[in-house]
Amino acid sequence: MIDTHVHLLEPDRFTYEWTRDLPALSGRFDLSDYQNASRHSGIQAGVFMEVDCDEFDDEARYFCSLAEQPGAFIQAVVAAARPESPDFGRSLESIPHSRLKGIRRVLHTQPDELSQSSLFRENVNRLGGLGLTFDLCVFQRQLPIGLELVRACPQTTFILDHCGVPEIAENEAPAGVGFLAWQKAIRALAAEPNVIGKISGITAYAPAALRNAQGLRPYTDTMLEAFGSARLVWGGDWPVVNLGDGLKVWLDTTREILEELTDSERNQILTTNAKRIYRIP
Repeated sequence: MIDTHVHLLEPDRFTYEWTRDLPALSGRFDLSDYQNASRHSGIQAGVFMEVDCDEFDDEARYFCSLAEQPGAFIQAVVAAARPESPDFGRSLESIPHSRLKGIRRVLHTQPDELSQSSLFRENVNRLGGLGLTFDLCVFQRQLPIGLELVRACPQTTFILDHCGVPEIAENEAPAGVGFLAWQKAIRALAAEPNVIGKISGITAYAPAALRNAQGLRPYTDTMLEAFGSARLVWGGDWPVVNLGDGLKVWLDTTREILEELTDSERNQILTTNAKRIYRIP
């Protein structure tokens, strides 16, 4: 398995303003902590996912340098950047590129207008020519805005994080109005050939009663139907997954959800697609 969504928090090096009101995410969560949490899971490599820290350029350089070490568990880095900035190009040039495989700008914490500017879209569209992907992180209500960005940037491959962050507590799946709206938006995004789906992060947004295979299947089944096994990857979202029931429970739930697939389909979602999309050796 390859975990395409590993957050590592090192508060002695970087500042994470967004974790201050989340006791479960206070303190240090380094690679050894992750490997302890994922022991005996079958996860063999990971993609470091930026953690929206204040010093994002330094974060990218630091984790790229770790990923370049022989035998490193982290094989690829998705760095934070600011496509809305005129200095976007200069920022990219300051990051080592051998392990930099993608960029993410968390959009659900920003005004909706941010990704609608011409400068933002021009810079995101440039990523494809540089061999870099863009992880798309938006709330359910922002999925139509995400679709606009995807269509404006046909040269870039997008990875839709966390199943599009569905409002699981309110959606009343599988027939509620909220669920059907999310499902329609997912199908529209999947119709764009430059979008990949990521099954990750949903337990953090689900109430306890739905943090299981039965409660999450309406969402994962929709992702499977919309993207197919050839356009899906899996992510643990550690340590944010601790806002749910933790990584081990999410791994067990994932295996239950995917048990009806063929071995080949499961392998695509859990390993081979990640190697291709994030260009992991």
